[in-house]
Amino acid sequence: MKRPPLRLRLRHLVSGLLLAAIGGSGSAWAATLAVPAGASLQAAVAAAAPGDTLRLAPGDYPGNLVIDKPLTLEGPTGRDARILGERKGRTIWIQAADVTLRNLTVRHSGLSLPDMDAGIFLDKTAIRAHITHNDIIDNSVGVYLWGVRDALVEHNRIVGNTGLRVNERGNGITVWNAPGSKVLDNDISEGRDGIFSNNSRENVFSRNTFHKLRYAVHYMYTNDSEVSDNVSLGNDIGYAIMFSRRLTVRDNIATHSAHQGLMLNATDDSIIDGNVIVGAEKCVFVYNANLNELADNRFQDCETGVHYTGSEGNRIFGNAFVGNQNQVKYVGTRYLEWLAQGRGNYWSDLSAFDLDGDGIGDTAYRPNGLIDQVIWRAPNARLLLNSPAVAIVRWAQSQFPAILPGGVIDSAPLMAPTDTPTWQKYEALP
Repeated sequence: MKRPPLRLRLRHLVSGLLLAAIGGSGSAWAATLAVPAGASLQAAVAAAAPGDTLRLAPGDYPGNLVIDKPLTLEGPTGRDARILGERKGRTIWIQAADVTLRNLTVRHSGLSLPDMDAGIFLDKTAIRAHITHNDIIDNSVGVYLWGVRDALVEHNRIVGNTGLRVNERGNGITVWNAPGSKVLDNDISEGRDGIFSNNSRENVFSRNTFHKLRYAVHYMYTNDSEVSDNVSLGNDIGYAIMFSRRLTVRDNIATHSAHQGLMLNATDDSIIDGNVIVGAEKCVFVYNANLNELADNRFQDCETGVHYTGSEGNRIFGNAFVGNQNQVKYVGTRYLEWLAQGRGNYWSDLSAFDLDGDGIGDTAYRPNGLIDQVIWRAPNARLLLNSPAVAIVRWAQSQFPAILPGGVIDSAPLMAPTDTPTWQKYEALP
């Protein structure tokens, strides 16, 4: 069979490459389109082709915008392209995959929590949405991830509506059934919760800063996920981790929490390590949380270091309990040994010797005695704390450990706390 001429073969090759470029990439002919201040963004979205970039000039733009194709909306780096909602509904509603919002200010969503009003609402079809370097201010929910996969929300400043009471406000970021999504490096304040996650999985919430909130991170039914390197400053509760499994909660900081720095409620099969909790009613509250590892955390300057109840099978070692009024509150008759592989925890109120110099105290540490148990069960018994009868009971327990009640025992207490990178980060905070 005779081969076609070389010129014809080259023509077919070029045509094939062009077709492949057009069919294989929706952005092969993407354009960057300038949008002047005050223009209709909805009209600009309608006129754009998939993959285009709309570059917004400084100024104000009408909101309640629906984005239904892959686009990038980009403002100046000063974030002075402002998209203003109508105080009803969603200021920006993303319904298409592969949408990026960058360097914008987004304001004035509706304030209806039942209607899921939000500054930026990511619908189920908004897979791989990228929300980055924006100011998202004075909305109900700042960013709402509603059933979307693989979204990335990073480097934003999110401030809630300060005219509402805390329980009437939306969350900084709400995550519902958004597998694979990540929330990174955001500054979140003045909402109800910083990040509220419900019925989700395979998420990463990392390096965010939270302040002036109820809970910094509020986890419900979120499995196989990570909360790491976050900072909670002065919130009611730092990290409320509830009804979740197979989590990594690592290297977070919570300071001056009104109630708990860290709450583990029905949290199972998880690793809780390297966290620093300083100044709270309870550094950590462990309730009905099972088969977890709590290691190398620092719990300091709280009314109660750990309130521990209804939990089984946890490995607790390498932690530092420093300067808490009560190191441990455990109401129960069982004996719980807190150590692993010959390594216990550091207790700032431990008076012990280390004669062999191995870094382990020569006597076991018991944080609670019989009197503690009586007071927790009957608080009015505090009136008897200075009585001769109580003094005799305390003396008898010190002389005859066999009469001590069940409770926490650390048979290998550490003589010094571990100096972790997270503790160094805490010390560097302003």
